[in-house]
Parts: sequence; structure tokens; C-alpha cells
Amino acid sequence: MQSARVRVLRHRPEGAHPDDDLVAVEAPLEIRVEGPDGPPAQLAVTMRTPGHDAELAVGFLVTEGIVRSPSDLRGRVRSALPVEGRGDIVTVPLAVAPDPERHRRNFYATSSCGVCGKAALDQVEVLAPRLDDRLSVDVATVRSLPERLRAAQATFDATGGLHATGLFDLSDRAPLVREDVGRHNALDKALGRRFLDDPGRPVVAMVSGRASFELVQKCAVAGVPVLCAVGAPSSLAVALAERLNLTLVGFLRGARFNVYAGPQRITDLGGVTRRGDDL
Repeated sequence: MQSARVRVLRHRPEGAHPDDDLVAVEAPLEIRVEGPDGPPAQLAVTMRTPGHDAELAVGFLVTEGIVRSPSDLRGRVRSALPVEGRGDIVTVPLAVAPDPERHRRNFYATSSCGVCGKAALDQVEVLAPRLDDRLSVDVATVRSLPERLRAAQATFDATGGLHATGLFDLSDRAPLVREDVGRHNALDKALGRRFLDDPGRPVVAMVSGRASFELVQKCAVAGVPVLCAVGAPSSLAVALAERLNLTLVGFLRGARFNVYAGPQRITDLGGVTRRGDDL
């Protein structure tokens, strides 16, 4: 269930009255990994909106560089019943025995983690090579992405409290859209589904909020060369996008947007597209 009904006191100019309201569900999910011979080991705990938990777990492993290809998985992801006081558990079976302690030390959790910018950039560069320029997208398609994403946000319509990520393959097919209270979880869910279905399929990512370092990191590691956001990017997000040749678009609203890195992938921009020029 992605939404829950709660009692609320609605205040209006004419006064206040009790009513029902829908809010987005937030609950913990424990992600475990399991090698061929050893017992499951806890890797991470995230607060997420329940639903697509297996995709979230796989996407998390992909974007942290733990899983590189479908052959790294060994069987289906397993879900366990909720553990009192801890939430739900998903276990991802791996073909090679994992090292949870090493992976836990390598996690970078955006601006709240306290690591310096250079350390974060260096770590991601190890996980993600520079992206190539084979994919391109025109201005009209870029402008269409927010509306197409918004049209698929069913739970947001009910609660107003979820982030969304859409993966667009530049065809007329409906985008792959996932929602979650955490913007990083929404992206992991979408990237996890892509990894399970067709990890090599070229796509453009569109997110409903701002573009943080973590989102750029996840797209780069997953091989997604274009990230568009309704909101603003952070300085470290721009630095990472430039370093890994990722196209980063922000403030994408209506007919306007800013290109912060990788303008060469957007055709018919008009004007010059060299780095440092005014786009």
C-alpha cells in the first residue's frame, strides 16, 4: 500500500473542521545480500514507500556498483514478512560471496554524509567510466518529459507526497515510472526494473525534484547518460556530471530549461554548445 488514510484538522478562512486525508506511506526496508554458501548479511536499511521492493534492492546494488550484470544475480529476490520494530526485508542472492562491510564503507549518502567532494568524485569515478555520446535527444522531447512524468504519478495525485522517476527510451512507449517518498529510492526502483528487463537499453531519466550528487551518481553507474530534473542541481552534481560526461538538465519547466553539463547530446538547442558558453 502506497497511501494511508489519516485524520486531519483542516483549517480554512471560515474555520476548522476534522476530515480524512491520504498520506504517502513511509516504512523501513532492510536489504540483505546472500552468497552461494553463506547466510544472508544485512547491507543497508532505507526508508521507502512500500511497493516494487525487489526492484529497489536490485537498483540499489546496481547503482552502488555491487552488481554489474544480470549474471551477478543468483535466482530471484526474496521478500520476508515484516519483522516487528524493523520493517520488511528483501534478500538478493548473488553469484559471488559479497563483502557487506567493504560495501557499507563505500556508500556515499549525498550532502548529509560528511565526505569531502573530491573523495566522493574519486569513488564514483572508480565505479563508473565516462559515458559515451551515442544517445541524443532533441529539445522538443526534453520539454515533453515533465508532463509525461506527471501524467503517470498516480499516487502523487492522491497524496501530494511522493517523488517520481521516469525512464524514457525515446520511443512512443509509455515511460517506466516509479514513485517513492525518497527521490533516490524512486530512481533505484526504476533502474532496478530496467536492469532486470534490459540493462543495455538507452534511456533518459527524468526526476520530479532536484538533481543531487547521489542521483547523478546512480545514473552514471547504471549507464544512463541523460538526467533531467524539474528542480535545481547541486554544485557537486554538476561537477560529477562534467567529470563523467553526463548530460544534466535542471529547472525543466514548460519551454525552459538549463543545461549544466553535456549539452552535446541535446540536438537543435540553438546557439553555441561549447562548455562555458551561455546556452
